[in-house]
Amino acid sequence: MTGPHAARDIDTSKPHSARMYDYYLGGKDNFEVDKEAAERVAETYPGIYVCARENRAFMHRATRVLAREHGIRQWLDIGTGIPTEPNLHQVAQSVVPDARVVYADNDPLVLKYAETLMRSTPEGRTTYIHADANDPDALLGAPELAEVLDLTQPVALSLNALLHFIIDAQEPYALVSRLMSALPSGSALAITHCTPDYDPEGWEKVSAIYYAGGTPFQVRTKAEVARFFEGLDLLEPGIALGHRWRPDNDGVFAEGVTDAAVSLWAGVAIKP
Repeated sequence: MTGPHAARDIDTSKPHSARMYDYYLGGKDNFEVDKEAAERVAETYPGIYVCARENRAFMHRATRVLAREHGIRQWLDIGTGIPTEPNLHQVAQSVVPDARVVYADNDPLVLKYAETLMRSTPEGRTTYIHADANDPDALLGAPELAEVLDLTQPVALSLNALLHFIIDAQEPYALVSRLMSALPSGSALAITHCTPDYDPEGWEKVSAIYYAGGTPFQVRTKAEVARFFEGLDLLEPGIALGHRWRPDNDGVFAEGVTDAAVSLWAGVAIKP
């Protein structure tokens, strides 16, 4: 699954969202074309580095909350991206060593690093599925998923920084509904989603940069993000900006971490 064919499939002629995100986080798994596009985004929206960092921090906190307070032992993380330690399974297994995690992404570069995502504790399990979020039935039907997750028991569906890459024409609400319908009561949904609420003109320019690179991109308002959680029970504090969702630093934010800089709605909900 991680052989030479994966590297050959990597397209370096145009920027890729996962590699741009890696650049925002200060990673090294990106190419010049990604760096150039990412820096154009940063010129329009300097907060992009803060946004990326706070997205990761939210994922860590949400994972710990679900493990400690809600008994979650299984995760399905779609739109995984290039591995950045600590990965979700490392966070989950630091709380519950027997946690089981399935990662899914359709980027060949993520496939190249899939072995990093599968370094589980002896008690737990992890695996990686090379799959497209826009084909939920194929993803849910993957034999690798069935080998690791028990879909009769609660699963946390993690969709961090994914849904703004699924435009309305691709029916993102139906996609989330289909995925959640496969999970039993007690399961969870965790989402982060970029928003234009604090700088509509800036985010319109950011969207244009992604589109120019061949990546559909659609930011959504708080009300539009709330629709993804319909029928679920939101955990406190509801839908909040990423750095304001259960901060673990007593509300003292790092320099540059403002609402406008983050521009990322986050929420976690439980399926009744």
